[in-house]
Parts: sequence; C-alpha cells; structure tokens
Amino acid sequence: MGPLLERLPSGSRIAVIRLRSLGDCVLTTPALALLKAHRPDLRVAVVVEDRFRGVFEDNPDADELLFPRRDAVAAWRPHLVLNLHGGTPSMAMTIASGAKYRVGFGHHSYSFVYSAKIPRAQEIFGEERPVHTAEHMASAMFWLGVPRGPIPRARLVTNKPAAGASPAANYAVIHPFASRRDKTWPAERFLAVAQHLRDSGLEPVFLAGPSDDAAAFKKFRVLENAPMAEIKSLMAGAQLFVGNDSGPAHIAAAFGIPVAVLFGSSNPVTWAPWRTEARVLTARAGIDAIEVDQAIESVQHLSKQLRKVSA
Repeated sequence: MGPLLERLPSGSRIAVIRLRSLGDCVLTTPALALLKAHRPDLRVAVVVEDRFRGVFEDNPDADELLFPRRDAVAAWRPHLVLNLHGGTPSMAMTIASGAKYRVGFGHHSYSFVYSAKIPRAQEIFGEERPVHTAEHMASAMFWLGVPRGPIPRARLVTNKPAAGASPAANYAVIHPFASRRDKTWPAERFLAVAQHLRDSGLEPVFLAGPSDDAAAFKKFRVLENAPMAEIKSLMAGAQLFVGNDSGPAHIAAAFGIPVAVLFGSSNPVTWAPWRTEARVLTARAGIDAIEVDQAIESVQHLSKQLRKVSA
C-alpha cells in the first residue's frame, strides 16, 4: 500500500498532538505548512495546551485547536491522529481518538499503541547526522506522504498592531530568561548589551514571563506576562532579538527577525534559530564563559546585515 496520506479521502480529519514546550510548538508549524500545502482538502486540528494555544491561533494551516483532553480529541473524530509528543497523556489521547490510523515515532515509549510507526528522521532523510527539531517534525510529514522538499520557516500570524507593545519605531527584544540556570546568561551581561543597543539607536525591550524576576531590568522597558498575541506582535515589529536559547528566540525567527542566541547546555544543532539571519554563541565551559564583547560583536554583525537589506 502507498503512504498513509494517499489512503485518506478528501475532507478527512487529522489530529496533531503537540504538547509541551513553546519552542516545540513553534517548530511544528513548518510541518503543518507542508501538510496543508500537499493536501489542502484535509481538516487539521492541533491538540495543544492552553498556554501555547496562541502559537497556532490564526494560522491557516490549523483548522481547529483542541484542548488536550481525551474527550475533545474523540469528539473531533479524526481519521488519523499524529502524536508528536509521545508522553503518557498524549498516548491516552491517541488511544481515545478512535482514529483508524494512530501514528507516532517508533522511539516513543508505549509505541505499541500506534498502528503505524514513523522511523527515525535520519532514516527518512537517508543520512546519518544530527537533525534540527524542525526537520524532525517535518520528517513525519514526509513519511506520511508529503513529497520531499525544502522545509519552510516557522509560521506565526499576528493581527494585533505592534504599536501598543513597542516604545519606539526601532527597537530590539531581549529575553534574558530560560528554563534552567545552565541555559541562562548572567543578567548584568544582558544589561551591558541593552545599553549598547540603546547607544546604537535601538531601544531595548525586555520580555519576561509570569515566573521570571525582571527586577534587574527595570531601567529599560519590560513587557511582563503578556498574552501570546501581544508577544507575537512585539516580535513582528522588532529590528533584532537577543536572548537565551528558549521559546521566544524561535518566535523571533518565525518572523524573520535577525537573532543572536546564547546557548548553554542545549544542542545548537537541534535548537538553533530556523531559517533566519542568526548568530549562535556557545562556549565549551558553558554559557557563563560567553563574554559581553562576543554578544556585542554578534549584535553589530546582525545590525550591519539588517542595514544592507534595508538599503
């Protein structure tokens, strides 16, 4: 038999389960774009946690957004469910979906619940190398039957004017927080970069989440605990992004904003900004070993590139 997508009649429903991680959600959107470009007749629902729902809102590649509950997935009555998460809750939803085709990566725990198992991305691409997260997600679509081709940039949509979120026409977004200490560059170094940006004519705007302590950055504008719609709007209007490896860096990349990202314990091959002008900063001794001068040099390089494009 041919690929699974060839077996789905027009108008079939697909439920894509995408739990956890802002970055994972953003980097799932290229895969959704590939799927819809190949089969625009399919109805695609994304099963997503409420805190990340805004990533997919207004995206034409997602026809429906479902809450991550077994009854919600079952009520959608999908013909095919694609589990991109693999954890226990997503497995329960996969089983409860009642879908004829239950699909997920073969390396997932409890993958015996799948009726079809996706092989490793390296097998799909036919080359043994580290793959980016966007490639990993897209490989599932290629295995399902989407013709192999370029993987597009992540797709986020904003319909909210950026003016309310930005303090000036030319501004840079700085995200100095991360999920772990070994992924977080010292606050005083971000402050030094922010002052350099201000002196260079780009007004810094710091971005902080609900659990982040932004007290150290109050000298500058700080956008705290903003809804996703406002964060997307802020990013869409920015000239530059600087921050730790975390979800906001992927939001910036989705809008094609030049980004400078500082990496600690995470792998830049897997998590580097996808399809945008970028500078990735690393150090063998860890993120604390990255110097302010290195970050400023990266910012200057990206600013020059930006001026060339604008000229």
